[in-house]
Amino acid sequence: MALFSSLTPVFIAIICVLIGVIIKKTNGEKEKRDIKSKLTSRPWVDEDLKDGTDHTLDEEDVDEECQGLEENVAHVPFTAERYSEAEMIKRSQTFYELLNKRRSVRFLSDEPVPREVIDNVIRTAGTSPSGAHTEPWTFVVVQDPYLKRKIREIVEEEEEINYKKRMGDRWVNDLKRFRTNWIKEYLDTAPYLILIFKQVYGRLPNGKKKTHYYNEISVSIACGILLAALQNAGLYTVTSTPLNCGPQLRVLLQRPANEKLLLLLPVGYPKKDATVPALTRKPLEDIMVVM
Repeated sequence: MALFSSLTPVFIAIICVLIGVIIKKTNGEKEKRDIKSKLTSRPWVDEDLKDGTDHTLDEEDVDEECQGLEENVAHVPFTAERYSEAEMIKRSQTFYELLNKRRSVRFLSDEPVPREVIDNVIRTAGTSPSGAHTEPWTFVVVQDPYLKRKIREIVEEEEEINYKKRMGDRWVNDLKRFRTNWIKEYLDTAPYLILIFKQVYGRLPNGKKKTHYYNEISVSIACGILLAALQNAGLYTVTSTPLNCGPQLRVLLQRPANEKLLLLLPVGYPKKDATVPALTRKPLEDIMVVM
């Protein structure tokens, strides 16, 4: 009994330690669940649109010795056209006035557009700068009526779920003034759909993976140049990032797994009775800071 009595404090201490460990583990698991819950509570974040810049490549798939880039790229003389100050001001003002007419148009005509124009605007987008000149973009031009119909079916099915469940009341309410919904008629009527895919990594001739640095930013810049080129050619579009449609559209268009949908652009002429919201843009003093 004396031995048992002397060991009692030890047993109590051990039990307390065990209880503490159990409580700590339980709290840790609860914190993990809470974090996971917080992450999943933002359904509008499209996994397929996430930036792949930090995409972790398996070491065995990466060729550390060769990225497919020339070690010594020849540098050649660069010549640029120089304008007078007056001409610079005039050109910049004219270009601003052209781009200021750009509007997101959801009512597009089925009137044919010359294919050469589409080729040229995509060539223009391909002049965009990119990380380490990896040019991590693929522009898929769809003009086949069957494919356009399938794309519309995929987008509208997911967009209805987005509006009713994923996006939340605040987002849906913010869109009401633009009178938008999950019906995307322009996906059928526009003569062309341009789907821009970012390549989160590339492939070398030996099959190894090639790192595409800043692929999200690079492709986004290319998209901006593409929008300017379309405006310059007298064509209109509406920027569309169809949430949760990327994987299905990638499969439909037979694109490889390293490509992820970034943007979908229906391209064409506006319908004669097309309308746009009466919006204004921020003045220069609200968007520029001179230090």
